[in-house]
Amino acid sequence: MLTKTNSYRNSFYALLLLLITSCASKKDVVYFQNASAYETLISDNSYSQKFKVDDVISIHVSTLDPEASIPFNLLKGAEEGGVSPEQVDYIIDKNGEINFPVLGNVKIIGLSSEETRQLLKSKLEPYLKDPIINIRLKNFTITVLGEVNSPGTYLVNGEQITILEALGLAKDLTIRGVRDNILVIRDFNGSKIYTRIDLTQKEALNSPVYYLTQNDVVYVEPNKSAITSSSLDNRASIYVSIVSLLITSTVILISRNR
Repeated sequence: MLTKTNSYRNSFYALLLLLITSCASKKDVVYFQNASAYETLISDNSYSQKFKVDDVISIHVSTLDPEASIPFNLLKGAEEGGVSPEQVDYIIDKNGEINFPVLGNVKIIGLSSEETRQLLKSKLEPYLKDPIINIRLKNFTITVLGEVNSPGTYLVNGEQITILEALGLAKDLTIRGVRDNILVIRDFNGSKIYTRIDLTQKEALNSPVYYLTQNDVVYVEPNKSAITSSSLDNRASIYVSIVSLLITSTVILISRNR
């Protein structure tokens, strides 16, 4: 009888799950639905990563004369046992500046890597001939939350990432994720900007948040079935308890009648 009771209970769970998850349709889960077959999509979405307050940046200056560029590279740790000293990174302060060797405070907030490179190159001209400046953003992270398979914070290698690539890092949306109303929370020097993007339409390629910036948060909200499922959790437990009680009572009555 216990096996039969468990069978009834499992059937009830399966039926409840089927009712909850049977509402999804193609229009809820397919990306770029209005893109025609063999259509060439040309995006005019210009993108360039801009530096923000608290960004951590690596800057290395080199020239044909290695000795001449030494004063412009901050290093920590003495060279011992063949181990080279480490380069010191720069943190953009609340004024949008970094304290660069010899040059002093240099304001780079709102500039791209290339713009910063050109700015430093012009400032270094009195000291160095044809300097080569390598710049890298060290703390480029994005956070993906909500109805995705692997929510978390991810470190980005390189200088750009699209929202599709970010969702790829999070192993895509779950079947319960809303694809046409994804929220991107962007911090711009202390101010929060909230923008939504519809990934079911090809126009998403031109969204201002199609390309993500450092520290962006991508939130995928649950669809109606997920919300309904959550609200039914407590009631489902009650229903299961009632069904279990009825089954147990029936078993007892049958046993007594025998």
